[in-house]
Amino acid sequence: MTRLQRPSTQELLVAALRTPFGSLVARPWFDRVALNTVAYWFFPLARLWAAARAAEGSVDGFFATTGIAPSSRLVERLKRNLDEFETVRHRMVGIEREWESVFFGADTPSPDVALQAEHERLTCRNLYNNLRRKFIPLRLANKVQPVRWQIPSPADVDAIYGTLLADPARAFAPPDPMPEVTVSHRLASSNGEQSYWLRFKSPSPRMNDQVIARVYEPADVENAPTLIFGHGICVEFDHWRGLVDEVEAMVQMGIRVVRPEAPWHGRRVPDGMYGGEKFIATAPMGALDLFTSAAQEWSVIMDWLRRTTSAPIAIGGSSLGAMTSQIITDKSRHWPERLRPDAAFLVTHCGHIEDAVVHGKLAEVWGIAQATIDHGWRSDLIRRYMPLLEAEGRPVIPPQNIVTVLGDHDNVTPFNSARTLIDEWQVPAENRFVYRRGHFSVPLGMMRDHAPLIRLRQILDRCPTGSR
Repeated sequence: MTRLQRPSTQELLVAALRTPFGSLVARPWFDRVALNTVAYWFFPLARLWAAARAAEGSVDGFFATTGIAPSSRLVERLKRNLDEFETVRHRMVGIEREWESVFFGADTPSPDVALQAEHERLTCRNLYNNLRRKFIPLRLANKVQPVRWQIPSPADVDAIYGTLLADPARAFAPPDPMPEVTVSHRLASSNGEQSYWLRFKSPSPRMNDQVIARVYEPADVENAPTLIFGHGICVEFDHWRGLVDEVEAMVQMGIRVVRPEAPWHGRRVPDGMYGGEKFIATAPMGALDLFTSAAQEWSVIMDWLRRTTSAPIAIGGSSLGAMTSQIITDKSRHWPERLRPDAAFLVTHCGHIEDAVVHGKLAEVWGIAQATIDHGWRSDLIRRYMPLLEAEGRPVIPPQNIVTVLGDHDNVTPFNSARTLIDEWQVPAENRFVYRRGHFSVPLGMMRDHAPLIRLRQILDRCPTGSR
């Protein structure tokens, strides 16, 4: 992708991962370090950052949200930090408003104007996100809960999803009619690739917001095959510079990539929360809301693609995005045939949602089990709703068109659960890429080893065009 300014620390790290150094990092030891880092730093700092969002400059409001006891020394430093936070936030709001007018306005911007608008948006958004570092001293001095819980009661969940248990297909049904999809103006890069954004109203009544997806177009490829690729939990790919990202290699292989922002992530984060927090904080409703909504939203993208291209379409993603894709490979059996994907590319997934969101290591970090118990949820009550998210049978995608990328040390989306699933699906051996890695080191390894991506490209090449 186009580099908009001097490489950041993250971008330099990504470059290093492509060297022989990367083979040393993509090992299980890295996963242990990564899990401890997200447990003790990322999530607590994200929670303090979200509290600053909710406080809107108020020191008292910040303390009320976090539960941290104030002191005179702490108040003085926090006031400076919150003032800076508000300054950056207001600047970001203005820059993003200008970005909207450039990319979604009536007039087509010049390439220089488009590049400058995207440069300013991404730079300011990255700065805003990095304000988490301002709360490191507060984190060092205090125990900070990683999630601000909003657990619904069993009765609340039953009122929304109880009637759907007998007919899960209704929870995932594509909208009819489809919402209008708005396409932004394009951003060109120096190597001929282009990107743009899609925007439409979420068809899910549980969201009631706008969906945005970024599209990456390969250079000099007409009617390119497409991969709809979902991101992981708390990953906001379009708002940080220099993230480890599989998209670049895919686009260079001639694959169009569509990257939707998942519910409660990126531009869709609710006030006073950080990206992905609502999925965790409202368990078990969060999983039901996110996956049913995301499936409906991806059906809109699939419809738009079928109307604008005759090339094959794959769905996939990493972690949360892979689980979304996995659900769609099953639930789309009830969709019109033209909305069903031709192939799937699943990275760090597992067989059952419950294995990840209840029993996985990140679930332990968040403390989901105890939080739900504290709000009246027993394990049997949670399991009552899990069939909504479970497979009804074999996927609608032929097993020879499914590529799976797993780490045999993965305890976030547990490996054994995934292995059982792909055995049941009869995914052929040549489509299974299993590495001696964990949840976090699998994507790092893909920066050096493109074999899974090459296999996906081979599958898309043999899929008939215009078959739907």
